[in-house]
Amino acid sequence: MSCVCYPRVRMFWQKGLAIPVLTDSMTRDRFFKIRSSLKAVVDIDISDEEKKVDRLWKVRPVINSVRSGCRKQTRSRDISIDEQMIPFTGACSLRQYVPNKPNPIGLKNFVAATPDGLVIDFVVYQGLTTFKAVPAELKLGIGGTVIAHLANNLPRGTHIYCDRYFTSPNLVQFMLSKEMYVTGTVMANRVSAIAKQLTSDKDLQRKGRGSCDLLVRQDHKMAAAKWFDNKPILMLSAIHGKEPEDDCSRWSKKDKTYVSVKRPAIIREYNANMGGVDLCDRMIAFYRMKTRTKKWTIRVMLHFIDLALVNAWIRYRKDKQLLKAPKKEVLQFLNFKLVIAQTYLAAINTAGSDADDDDDNDEPLSKRRKSVEIPAVPQRTSAAKHLPEMTDVTNSMRCRLNGCSGKSKVRCIACKVFLCMTSDRNCFLKFHKP
Repeated sequence: MSCVCYPRVRMFWQKGLAIPVLTDSMTRDRFFKIRSSLKAVVDIDISDEEKKVDRLWKVRPVINSVRSGCRKQTRSRDISIDEQMIPFTGACSLRQYVPNKPNPIGLKNFVAATPDGLVIDFVVYQGLTTFKAVPAELKLGIGGTVIAHLANNLPRGTHIYCDRYFTSPNLVQFMLSKEMYVTGTVMANRVSAIAKQLTSDKDLQRKGRGSCDLLVRQDHKMAAAKWFDNKPILMLSAIHGKEPEDDCSRWSKKDKTYVSVKRPAIIREYNANMGGVDLCDRMIAFYRMKTRTKKWTIRVMLHFIDLALVNAWIRYRKDKQLLKAPKKEVLQFLNFKLVIAQTYLAAINTAGSDADDDDDNDEPLSKRRKSVEIPAVPQRTSAAKHLPEMTDVTNSMRCRLNGCSGKSKVRCIACKVFLCMTSDRNCFLKFHKP
């Protein structure tokens, strides 16, 4: 349903617009009944103390399950940490408003991801009690506390990239004590003393686009850089500096063309490694499970299922690259989600179809048969569900194995497709092999 978007859920069962794979699996009333009754916990099993401590107790099993899978993923050296919004505009005490976001209203989720969008950890914000206690004298603020919290599961030597909401000199120093190196944009009022020692904005503007000034601490463990593009950008880093510089292509409004601009190393590394969380958000937004509901629990559960599917697709694509598979064999994200949906629906339909097989065999087959769609590979390779049956069709049907031109009266009771089973060839066996 997230892949084929209708403006209203009921339209999936509407006459003339219905999708058979959905209507054959579940009735409309059953779908709404399950959705309205969907829960992740039994309320009476949760104590009052747990409910006070954890405001997400209603969806905690789903969050823990997805987070456990994320934390098992391979960590790369470069990690980006940023905000992610779980869109929800209904009544919820955890709801936040974050301007300049595609979905500004919803629950706030802090995410750690690799540059290619693979989520390795996250924490849903539920107030100051969300994070582990950090000494107040460090003065990290909310943003710095988020970095410190998510960094507990990262190995030493990790390069962390974040935006100006998180970055501060105190955070960079604190992470240095843990042998982790932070790079990010920073607000000028957080480094006012450092900003006064750097070249002013007007002087950088006179020098033109690509001009840069760098200030390094005496122990060479922290650097502040100001780079002028369309406007001055202030950055802090514990690992990167100005050298080596390179050239990047930037759009010029005045000349209405791309121009070459000098770029320091700190900007290049930040741009290359900061977009992991945004990439994950983009993939989720393509085919989001966004059925209208007044329950924030439903929206949160669907969001984390979407996040798990994005992670699964990224891992699948990486594995295909390691196997050096041709690009045409690698499923796009849309097809990947459809295959997973078809696999689950086929498993449900097959489990409930055993009692219906006798009725199907009693019905006379029409002379003109409808073409049966070939099932997805995971369904075909679940051998325990597939058995051959001899049909009483008058004319043999075309074998559905790719490359076979033979005809057969043998049909798979699970896949409902005809396949050859003779002494010369066994297309039935080949069809169901992985």
